[in-house]
Amino acid sequence: MMNIEQKLPELPYDKNALNPIISEETFDFHYGKHHAAYVNNLKGMVEGTVLEEAGVKEVIQKAHQDKNLGLFNNAAQHWNHSFFWHCLSPNGGGTPQGEIKKMIDRDFGSFDAFKSKFSETAVKLFGCGWAWLAQGEQGKLEIIPMKEAYTPLTENKTPILTLDVWEHAYYIDYRNARPKFVEGFWEIVNWDFANKNLQ
Repeated sequence: MMNIEQKLPELPYDKNALNPIISEETFDFHYGKHHAAYVNNLKGMVEGTVLEEAGVKEVIQKAHQDKNLGLFNNAAQHWNHSFFWHCLSPNGGGTPQGEIKKMIDRDFGSFDAFKSKFSETAVKLFGCGWAWLAQGEQGKLEIIPMKEAYTPLTENKTPILTLDVWEHAYYIDYRNARPKFVEGFWEIVNWDFANKNLQ
């Protein structure tokens, strides 16, 4: 699983690499302002505490356990975004290969059935949040809609892939047409990253 620190990570590609599906302007706001704000808020909240040097996953779990919603939201949004950037690739898209393909076929019947269900989950999630593909403790893949900053990390599940469906992820490029953004995701989804996350 990704080890994410309390700093804004480098993007794994140039800000214009995913054009026209995600524009450079969207990255300027989504990564450069929204994600950066979560990181800055998080650092301010943990400064001078025992969590100042902790990994972000540890902060998420402690904040969730203590019901510290402000800290949880900023830590989880930082983790979720850091993970999300790797779920996208200028060389992505197409159909999955390797172990992820076998597991999708096993747990959803076919790639088309999985794609349809994941897309529907992402489009229908009310308000803001994330559509996750996660792996449960028994190894089974599942699609989980999660509101706001929530993450499979608090459910003892392993994140495999995610799609951000907060409005700031798509509004510059698609206005309110979330389904068009979800459609574009399949052209840049990073199956290599998904394979690396499997347990």
